[in-house]
Amino acid sequence: MTVLMQLRAIISRCGHRQWQHPRRLQPPSRLAMMLQESLGHGMTAATGVSGAAERSTTAHVVWASALGTAIEWYDFLIYGTAAALVLNKLFFPSFDPFVGTLAAFSTYAVGFVARPIGGAIIGHYGDRLGRKTMLVATMIAMGLGTFLIGCLPTYSQIGVWAPILLIILRFVQGIGLGGEWSGAVVMVIEHAGDRRGFYGSLVQIGFPVGVAASTGIFGLMTQLPEADFLSWGWRVPFLISILLVGVGFIVRLKLAETPHFKEVVERKEVLAQPVLEVLRRDWRSFLLAIGITVSEVGLAYLLTVFTVVYATTKLGLPRQVILNAVVYAALVEFATLPLAGWLSDIFGRRALYLAGGVFSVALAFPLFWFLDTREPALITFALVVTMTLTHALLFGPKAAFMPELFRTQVRYSGASLGANVAAALSGGFSPLIATALLAWAGAYWPVSVYIIALSVITIIATLMAPETARDALKS
Repeated sequence: MTVLMQLRAIISRCGHRQWQHPRRLQPPSRLAMMLQESLGHGMTAATGVSGAAERSTTAHVVWASALGTAIEWYDFLIYGTAAALVLNKLFFPSFDPFVGTLAAFSTYAVGFVARPIGGAIIGHYGDRLGRKTMLVATMIAMGLGTFLIGCLPTYSQIGVWAPILLIILRFVQGIGLGGEWSGAVVMVIEHAGDRRGFYGSLVQIGFPVGVAASTGIFGLMTQLPEADFLSWGWRVPFLISILLVGVGFIVRLKLAETPHFKEVVERKEVLAQPVLEVLRRDWRSFLLAIGITVSEVGLAYLLTVFTVVYATTKLGLPRQVILNAVVYAALVEFATLPLAGWLSDIFGRRALYLAGGVFSVALAFPLFWFLDTREPALITFALVVTMTLTHALLFGPKAAFMPELFRTQVRYSGASLGANVAAALSGGFSPLIATALLAWAGAYWPVSVYIIALSVITIIATLMAPETARDALKS
């Protein structure tokens, strides 16, 4: 009897289900059990985290989620900056420089193709085993993938294997990020109470931190002599990632599971196949999540990656001019993202999204008018204003808006799939599409039309979506 009671306690603690209901209560796989044990309870005990520490405050949850997200965005975004500046020369040297840039951006897009796959896998286990366990797992995947990119030999050293290995590691990065953002925001809003828009937007600060850090460190490295930069300087941003990941890993181990997920476990309502449930029963929310995201995620990478290519190749500007402008625009978002999240708690998510969509249409052409002046001050001004009135108004409320569309049992999976399918459709391919459009037309106007098209999709999806700001989370 004692043994049976202990076994029951272990099963309950790990979130296993009784087996009466074949649809909801299917037992986890052996791999899932091992993963949860090693990344969840086992590591909590190993680091000496007490039961009191497991009852995380909202402030601690926000801090841990934002820090981890910033590190993972840094890991993911340094590849985009490297693709714009150096990867074409080191991994695709036999191509014309412009074609080499397209090839580098193609490998960049691989990470976004991997993101829906990672979102489905990690979202599945996040809804089965818990949010905390998967947040630790994504940190490991991203950190190792980024560090190993910095260790890669180049084309001149191992030939065609260099770009092949680069693509594989980029794919690993995409798998990790596929479950990172959604897990972080779900963790926060399920702790946040009625101020989900504001607290969720604090996690979003991780993106501009990642942009500023990744662009800033590459800006420093480009001050090296060209030979040194191409030899070892470009590797530094990738290699130091391992130190940042170590810090985030330790911080996240001390997080507690969310009260909403604990309620699902206690009610024995954990679903056996949450991803399939999203596609079967929550398909409308899934499609809306894609629609409201395509403009924001496309703008993010057009403003932070494609503008670097446009300014350096089309306009012939020094790299430091556009890199500085991107850093300043990202730093301003430290204030504008929380402001947008706070305003969404007051006026609603849809109001902020509609404003961001309209501004995106209005600024699609003026952005390039200012870039074409070749004046550093005007270029910086244009990027700051555009990031504030478009990306910030969309990205700030997104942390609350997207998870609010889904019920607790599928929230991690739904938010992961919606965000990452949209990222695959517009984010990863936006720099590639914009560069191809620029090559085709020899001018920026098709890129502006592309921005407008993405924005119109987001406006239509927002008008069709329900207002979620004043409602309790779906259970």
